[in-house]
Amino acid sequence: MSGSAPSTVELIERKKRGGELSPDEMRGFLSGYLSGEVPDYQVAAWLMAVVWRGMTEAETLEFTRAMVDSGETLDWPGLDRPTVDKHSTGGVGDKTSIVLVPLMAAAGAAFVKMSGRGLGHTGGTLDKLEAIPGVRCELPLDEMRAQVRRIGCALVGQSGELVPADKKLYALRDVTGTVDSMPLIAGSIMSKKLAGGARSIVLDVKWGSGAFMQTLDDARELARTLVSIGNGAGRRTRAVLSPMRQPLGRAVGNALEIREAIDTLHGRGPADLWRLTLELGAHLLEMSGLAASADEGRASLTWLRDSGAGARTLQTLIEAQGGDPRVVDQPDLLPSAPVIHPYTTDLPGWVAQADARTIGDAALALGAGRKTKADPVDPAVGIVVRARIGDRVEAGQPLADVHARSESAAREAIERLRSAFVLSVRPAEAVPDEYETVG
Repeated sequence: MSGSAPSTVELIERKKRGGELSPDEMRGFLSGYLSGEVPDYQVAAWLMAVVWRGMTEAETLEFTRAMVDSGETLDWPGLDRPTVDKHSTGGVGDKTSIVLVPLMAAAGAAFVKMSGRGLGHTGGTLDKLEAIPGVRCELPLDEMRAQVRRIGCALVGQSGELVPADKKLYALRDVTGTVDSMPLIAGSIMSKKLAGGARSIVLDVKWGSGAFMQTLDDARELARTLVSIGNGAGRRTRAVLSPMRQPLGRAVGNALEIREAIDTLHGRGPADLWRLTLELGAHLLEMSGLAASADEGRASLTWLRDSGAGARTLQTLIEAQGGDPRVVDQPDLLPSAPVIHPYTTDLPGWVAQADARTIGDAALALGAGRKTKADPVDPAVGIVVRARIGDRVEAGQPLADVHARSESAAREAIERLRSAFVLSVRPAEAVPDEYETVG
């Protein structure tokens, strides 16, 4: 940095002491990193100082805005639909976007959902969508814009043209132990949401064993930070805190989750998946002006499901992105595993635990996810949970079905599931349905 501006070392020292970078300093620091003027080792030192010292609310907002401005942004001049977006902090069995995106488009919104791929025990929406034969998720920005104008929605991968600073910073955070910082996490999430151009944003912040945030207090802190950034950037923003003690719905695995999302659009899906879809969608409809209240939004989404409009819009979305739309009416066209084995209980009782993280790890071991970014994903394999927390089961009753590529892989998954399920001799309480809203 030139002239009278502070040097990079001075900025690191200031942050190390708990000081704040000005907007100009933040932008200069990040642009210097992107151009190569500021080297990795100095940025790593600053990131570690942020981990220890944090950032103020104003600094976090400016950090996010600077990342947005590092690349292209989507805007929608002349669009006759309100623009909406949704983000989930990740979990096990979370196929909400596959249900919500077509419903919101059918309701009259423009919904550009930029999603990621799975890594570790959490699944990725793109991997799920690509279980549908032929679907493309990597669309050029111009093609994506045209698709949204034509059909009201797109479900695509994060474009490399949007927020390049976040991509470069995240790669550095990943190898320097600086991922677990609330302002850095929030800035990374919201920079991509802001760059997508939506005026109304709902955030599904999960907490529990299968989530990134293990405790409700941590989830609240992240939710408040995310909402503060969104509102500070002039976007209508709310966060919904949802539990992830057990998988969302019953299916864990890519084609299995697509089948469950399709079932939900046909009115046959798991109750907890539909409740969360309704909660997120109702907020978006209210914030975007497409419903006068959240209750009206829930009624509208339910009608769109029951009328078949949501399922038809999913067909249109799949076809627009090169996939076979017949899967919506014929889910047997989806990939299926050659081996299906039940995991049964030897004893009667009530299900006290169906640990999301352990079930996610079992699906990962089957090949439903990836341990490294380069790993292939098997779209057919996974686990279908048959008994949920609070359920009464009898001896010999299946707790889960394992969908595997081989007998040996199925046996290994069953061994992993033994530690996921805990039975009680006394009735166990079901996971409560209540959601907490921030913003």
